Amino acid sequence: MVGTIVLLVSGGVGPSDQGQPADWVSALDLTLGVLLLWVAVKEWRGRPRDGKEVPLPKWMRTVDSFTPVKALALGTAMSALNPKNLLLSIAAASAIARTDTSAGAQAVALAVYVVLGALGPGTPVVLYFALRERSKHILDDLRLWMEQHNTAIMAVICLLFAAKLVGNAVSDLSS
Repeated sequence: MVGTIVLLVSGGVGPSDQGQPADWVSALDLTLGVLLLWVAVKEWRGRPRDGKEVPLPKWMRTVDSFTPVKALALGTAMSALNPKNLLLSIAAASAIARTDTSAGAQAVALAVYVVLGALGPGTPVVLYFALRERSKHILDDLRLWMEQHNTAIMAVICLLFAAKLVGNAVSDLSS
């Protein structure tokens, strides 16, 4: 949803005659890159140290008892309202908007981003329905690993997006 809004707002803001994006697009990329860098540093510093147990939020401790409808509602709300997801979605849509492609091609690119983003949370769901009881061991191990390394995973993802955005913005603004 956020990505669609960014594409609509920036509609027609392709590269200039010199092939450079509008200055405001580069400024947005720089701002988003710096924010994502800040999130990456914050996540990395907040990661649990070796041997320390990861404290889970209360809602996460109760997630096993959720009905499918409640799980879908919570997943939708969390993906839409999570500041990290918002920053990543705006960054992706901004990168797509700066291309010199048609609105249809940009919509397809955004759809690919959404599908790729859904692979992470969608894969365990597919495993559960495909393997049923046999998936329990795999999913329990995956859950434990992700609980232990969530902050590091998010830090790396945010750092990669930040480096791309800041690099693009600096390159565009300096030429």
